[in-house]
Amino acid sequence: MAGHILAMGGGDVLSAASKLEDLLLELSGKTRPRVAFLPTAAADSGERIALFLDSFGTRTCEREVVTLFGMPDRPAERVAAADVVYVNGGNTANALAIWRVHRIDEALRDVWRTGGVLGGWSAGGICWFDDGLTDSFGPQLRQLSDGLGFLDGSFCPHFDAEPQRRPQFLSLVLEGRLPPGLAADDNAALLFEGTELREVVSQREGARAYRVTPDGEEPLETRLL
Repeated sequence: MAGHILAMGGGDVLSAASKLEDLLLELSGKTRPRVAFLPTAAADSGERIALFLDSFGTRTCEREVVTLFGMPDRPAERVAAADVVYVNGGNTANALAIWRVHRIDEALRDVWRTGGVLGGWSAGGICWFDDGLTDSFGPQLRQLSDGLGFLDGSFCPHFDAEPQRRPQFLSLVLEGRLPPGLAADDNAALLFEGTELREVVSQREGARAYRVTPDGEEPLETRLL
């Protein structure tokens, strides 16, 4: 049975105070889950890795960082062994290309199909869908066209935080260049059980998510954590 996916818009993450990150661990159902952090989208940024180790060091879990730049060490095997995989924000297209070279895409599907938890923010939210709105190719936001496809449709992070996100996403969906999909404000997240949207959660008052179709945007009921 497929596990959970927590697709976050962005915001206050890699923090011991992040309730979305607390939820990510709770979803595993394990008292001490093994968490694999994939910082590929930020080119294995040392700063992001340090923030992950610090913030998750205060939580009850086993931490592991799986890097793919330089000389990788059994990355697909290590990802597949995790209870929770957490994906960093950054360049979505680059991350997907590198994952496919190292068969990380297959390992992620294995984790999910066997009941594990996948999650992340920004690039780490877009990647699970068929498509999404990304700045991976330059400052002009455009469609990704090459997601993992675990979840149907498209996704847009930072819906309330970056001025061009909302109008560009709405426009591309209206024009049919992006399939209908979902959008999340910073500090909000979409929680899927298998491929079904179970609920929208938020760690900030007023942050929420939306369903977007050619008819426009529909705000979704949101639970404050």
